[in-house]
Amino acid sequence: MVALINGFSDAGQTVSQLSTHLFGQLDSEEIVRFDNDEFLDYRSRRPSLYFEKDHIESYEPPSLAVHLVFDEAQQPFLLLEGYEPDLRWERFASSILELIKKYQIKNFTWVHSIPFPIPHTRPAGVTVSGNRVDMIQRFSEWKPQTQVPGNVTHLLEYRLSASGVATAGFVLLVPHYLAENEVPNAALSGIELVSAATGLVFPSDDLRDAATEFAAKVEAQIADNAELAKLVQTLEQGYSSGSQGPSRAPIGKPSGEPPTVDELADELEKYLTTMRNNTDDQE
Repeated sequence: MVALINGFSDAGQTVSQLSTHLFGQLDSEEIVRFDNDEFLDYRSRRPSLYFEKDHIESYEPPSLAVHLVFDEAQQPFLLLEGYEPDLRWERFASSILELIKKYQIKNFTWVHSIPFPIPHTRPAGVTVSGNRVDMIQRFSEWKPQTQVPGNVTHLLEYRLSASGVATAGFVLLVPHYLAENEVPNAALSGIELVSAATGLVFPSDDLRDAATEFAAKVEAQIADNAELAKLVQTLEQGYSSGSQGPSRAPIGKPSGEPPTVDELADELEKYLTTMRNNTDDQE
């Protein structure tokens, strides 16, 4: 089973891109739909309505469902996709465990993304969690020891691991100054990681083309913005040296103790403030 759940954080619109890409490229069939009245807080996530002149033409509530999907090699897998439940997490986790037992699912893989002070000139960083030691040793670059705000996929990983299901969670570290944009390279990294963990075969040409085009646009913007260029240079120097700036969060070769949540927040706020000031100056 692969899980792509939205709601907590989706830096670079990574999860959204992956969902759109998989449904657009692969054959799928919905097999289970969770009841919105059980799991959704409508007032915090109001559904979309289309008003046509004098009447409501359509009603489009968000969905949370499990789909049977076939990869490019016609290998079947289950895709858990949709909003993060607002309510009844334990009941939801129990339902997923029942499905995994019913369909004899061997592994559970999920993708998530957060903003992080790393330069876009480097490959997307990743933190790997779960009980797949092979995946952790192969891919995990940042291994913090800290408290984090949980999301429902964390709970699923925790419960499923305790039940003996092979689990791997990939948290992609997206450059914080690009986090509000659609970053195709993050989605490409996500799909490659899922493929490595599951053996599934996914099309990726569209994502690669989009990543190349996006990279060119970013470079053009940097060339026209001295402050942004300086920011990227600072991040690049810190990344390379492992001793300054955001490199205190141990990407690549760690040096020293991992940063605290407050230290990371301070770093992010400094850079985000710089970006906001740059935007104000341009306006």
